[in-house]
Amino acid sequence: MNKKNLLATSIAALLMTTVSFSFAANLKIGLAADINSLDPHYFNSGPNNAMASHLFEALVSVDADGRIAPGLALSWKAINPTTWEFKLRQGVKFHDGSEMTADDVVFSLDRPAQIKNSPGPYTSYTKQIIAKQIIDPYTVRLKTASAYGPLPLDMSSVFIVSKKAALQASTDDFNSGKSTIGTGPYKFANFKRGDVVELTKNDAYWGEKSAWNKVSFRIITAGAPRMAALLSGDVDAIESIPPADLSKLKSNAKFKLEQKVSWRTLFWHLDHQARVSPYITDKAGKPLTTNPLKDIRVRKAIAKAINRAALTDRILEGLAVPASNLVAPGVFGYDDSLKVEAYDPEGAKKLLAEAGYPNGFAIALHGPNNRYINDEQIVQTVAQFLSKVGIQARVETQPLAVYFPKAAKGDYSMALLGWGSLAGDFALRTVLGTVNAENGWGSWNWGKYSNRALDEAVESSLASTEADKREAFAKKAAAIALQDYAIIPLHHQYASWALRKGLKYKARTDEFTFAHQFRPE
Repeated sequence: MNKKNLLATSIAALLMTTVSFSFAANLKIGLAADINSLDPHYFNSGPNNAMASHLFEALVSVDADGRIAPGLALSWKAINPTTWEFKLRQGVKFHDGSEMTADDVVFSLDRPAQIKNSPGPYTSYTKQIIAKQIIDPYTVRLKTASAYGPLPLDMSSVFIVSKKAALQASTDDFNSGKSTIGTGPYKFANFKRGDVVELTKNDAYWGEKSAWNKVSFRIITAGAPRMAALLSGDVDAIESIPPADLSKLKSNAKFKLEQKVSWRTLFWHLDHQARVSPYITDKAGKPLTTNPLKDIRVRKAIAKAINRAALTDRILEGLAVPASNLVAPGVFGYDDSLKVEAYDPEGAKKLLAEAGYPNGFAIALHGPNNRYINDEQIVQTVAQFLSKVGIQARVETQPLAVYFPKAAKGDYSMALLGWGSLAGDFALRTVLGTVNAENGWGSWNWGKYSNRALDEAVESSLASTEADKREAFAKKAAAIALQDYAIIPLHHQYASWALRKGLKYKARTDEFTFAHQFRPE
C-alpha cells in the first residue's frame, strides 16, 4: 500500500473511531410526556417514575417483563405474616460518595407522608407499614398492622434517597439538582421543565455501567415533532411512535421498532359523588339537580355507547386492544371472565330512558392532549359515540401539567386516565379503593367511588400470602368493580420505541424508557 492510500485509510479509520466514540458517549432520546418533577416522592406518575429510575433506585426492581428482582435489597423474606425483612446491598454509594444504609431506607419510607399537596402521592405504598426497625446498617424489618403479602412489590415503587441530602429538602431542591442525590446509574446535570433533562454517567454505580457518558432527554410531547426529531437525527430514539408513522418506520432501513402490549389501560373515571356534578347539565345548559352518573344504568349506557373496536383500529391504528379489565392481560389479577362491553347504541338509549333521561343530557369530557397515544382524538371520538345515543358531549383537553392536578381534585365529571400496574389488587386499591388518607387508599380515585364489597375483596387479596388465594380475591374485586361500571375501560395500549440503526432496546411492559438499557449493537 502506497503512502497516499495508507494515509487515506488511516484518516477513514480515525473518522470511524471518532464517530463510534461520539455515538457511544452520548445518547439523545425523545420523550412523549413531560416530567413533572425530579423529586421521587412528590408525584407518582409514569413519566416521573421512569426518569427517577435513572437517578434513584428502590429496594426491589422490576424487569422488562414485569417480574420483580433484587434492587438495593439483595433479598427479602417474611419473618411472620406481619413482618418482612430486607437485606441491603453493602457498599452501595450515593452520588456524593456517602454509603447507602438502613437509615436512608427508613427515612425514604417515611418521606412520602411528609410531602404536602402531592397531586399523586406515594403513600399507598407506605401507609400499610406501621413500624420500621433497623437491625443493623444493612438489615431493615418492616411491620404491617395485618398480614400483607405483596409488600415486596410495593417496595419497587418507593425510591431511596440520601437522608443527608434530603432531610430538609423541598421539591424545588430536587428540581434544581441540589438534593438530587441517589444511587442510580446517572447523576443530575440539568433540568428545564417542558424542555430537557440532562444526565451524566455515574462511574461509581454498583451495577452494570451505562454505555453512555451523557444522556439528553428531550421533552417532545407532540407526535409529529418527535418523529421529525428522529428522522433528522436530532435524537437517537423516541418512545410512543405516532400511529400514522408506523408504516413509514417499518419500511425505513435506517431505523428499527420495538413493541409490546403494555400494562397501561386507558379508561374513564366517572363522578360518583352525590352532588351537582360540575360539568353535567341539561341540553339547554342548566345544571341537573342530581348527578346522573350515580345511576348504574347511565354508567352502563356510556359503556355500551363506545365502539372500542373502531376506536383501536381507526384512531389508534392497531396500537391498542379493547379492554374489559382495569389491568392488562397477563398482569396478576386479570379476570378473563370479564368480557369487552359490546357496542350497543340502541341498548344505551334504552338504559338512559329507563334511568329517566330519554332525551339524554349534556356533559364535558376531559382528558390530556400530550400524554397517551392520540389522547385528544380518543376524547373526541368518545364524545361522538356518546352524542349518537343522546348524551351531548363536548371536549376539553389540556396539557398534562394542567390536567392532572385538576382531575386529581375531582374537578371533572368524566375524565380520561391511563393506569399501569403489575397487580390488579394494587390498581384497584389505588384507583377505586375508598379514599382514605390514613391508609393511602384511593390516591387516584378521581371519581370518589366507594364500595365496601370491593374494599373487602381487595383487603383479602392483599392479606393473602398464597399467590393462588390472593389472585382469586383480586379477580373477585375486579368483577365487583367492573360489573358496577365503577370505571369505563377503553383499551390496553401498546408500548413502542423507534431506534436509530446501531442501537438495541428491549421493549418493557411498564412502558418506561431507560437510557441505561439502550445498548450499541
